[in-house]
Amino acid sequence: SFDTQRQRLNATLAAQRAGLTRAAARRHLLTLAHLGYLETDGSHFWLSAKVLRFSGSYLASARLPRVAQPTLNHLAALTGESFSVVVPDGHEVVIVARSGPPGATARALAHGLHLGARLPAHATSTGHVLLAALSRQALDAWCEGATLPRLTAHTPTRAAALRRGIARARRQDWYLASETHEIGVHALAVPLRDASGRTVAALNVVAVAVPPDLERWRERLLPLLQDAAQELRGLL
Repeated sequence: SFDTQRQRLNATLAAQRAGLTRAAARRHLLTLAHLGYLETDGSHFWLSAKVLRFSGSYLASARLPRVAQPTLNHLAALTGESFSVVVPDGHEVVIVARSGPPGATARALAHGLHLGARLPAHATSTGHVLLAALSRQALDAWCEGATLPRLTAHTPTRAAALRRGIARARRQDWYLASETHEIGVHALAVPLRDASGRTVAALNVVAVAVPPDLERWRERLLPLLQDAAQELRGLL
């Protein structure tokens, strides 16, 4: 329930976001505060540094971030752009590895592109390529439970529009999302597959500065993403 827009929640807001009653939400919040994972002033709650133990343990033990990080660092140094590896989690995608050029960190963080950030799958380039890997039955189930909130004028908010984008991602084996998550943000993604051909994650690049020619930017970055995905395939 906590994110960059809502860093502090009271029981009412937490209940609305988690789909719980206010009483149940408050019990959970108080329990987490007692365990040290939340801090509180008696009315509002916010995350404590202790929650980093979870992400730290995952990043230290999970194979995907460790394998992908050198590739991300190389791509960022080569191009001056910001790169991420993302995995699916329900109706969201989660950044598990990222790298950006010097001076780009502040802008990238402004778009929520930090480790552990959760982004709505329907509004992202990575979400489209990950959804493109689902079977028809799995995609139907995903769409049935999705709310598809509007984040910009370009966000797909109807299942039919989203499915068209997913079909395009499946045909192309890549997807370019232009200002669907945030105005001024353009992202290009390709799937990351393991040795068996199963899509396990997505690799994307986010333009650090708005490219004057978006098509030329795509033509320059797409081969690099595809080559990186092919190199990583034997390691995943």
